[in-house]
Amino acid sequence: MSRNVKVPIALVALFAVVVTVIAIASGSDDESPATRTTIAEAPTTTGSAAPARPRVVTDDPRRLGRPGRGGVTFTEFLDFECEGCGAAYPLVEQLREKYDGRVTFNIRYFPLPGHRNARPAALAVEAAHQQGKLEPMYRRMFETQRQWGEQSDSQAATFRGFAKDLGLDLARFDADVASPRTRRRVERDLAAGAALGLQGTPTFFVNERMIQPQSSEDLGREIDAALAGS
Repeated sequence: MSRNVKVPIALVALFAVVVTVIAIASGSDDESPATRTTIAEAPTTTGSAAPARPRVVTDDPRRLGRPGRGGVTFTEFLDFECEGCGAAYPLVEQLREKYDGRVTFNIRYFPLPGHRNARPAALAVEAAHQQGKLEPMYRRMFETQRQWGEQSDSQAATFRGFAKDLGLDLARFDADVASPRTRRRVERDLAAGAALGLQGTPTFFVNERMIQPQSSEDLGREIDAALAGS
């Protein structure tokens, strides 16, 4: 992990604005496709118990870096094409540096339907995970987001180029991107996010509790409180 990560004030402000817009939009009839998910909500049943709430922290997490020893997990549901996630990326990296060794940082996929290349990006990251390269591909997606994001044409070839740059076995990468197993992983995260009440991205959880930060400092305070109580 890079050291001495600094988050520009303007970037943090953009993140805060995007989160606020998503929160406001979730209650509006004029919500744009880019900030609204149309994933089906958890199914309801008649005359039977409601389905169990899915767990945020799974037995097979997609973890960034080494696990923490403090018993606290920070999970981000993200969309690699989402500008808010891109703005939050340096902040998450700063948190990872600050809490390295104490907190476990996980990601879960939540590609929004209004983003043409969000799902292909998630598939590419998951395929990279199958070769032990989750974090390098995760980084590459956010570091290059301005180059490929908000494009109307497919960026699958761009993502394959990332895999080549990272030294992945391309034949295996292609097979994994197209694999039902990879698709099911992304869809499982999508379904879990919808059942957990996600309205947009990024959405953060500390352990099993969704948090709604109003500032960058709020995230640190939530983690500190969880560590104190663990």
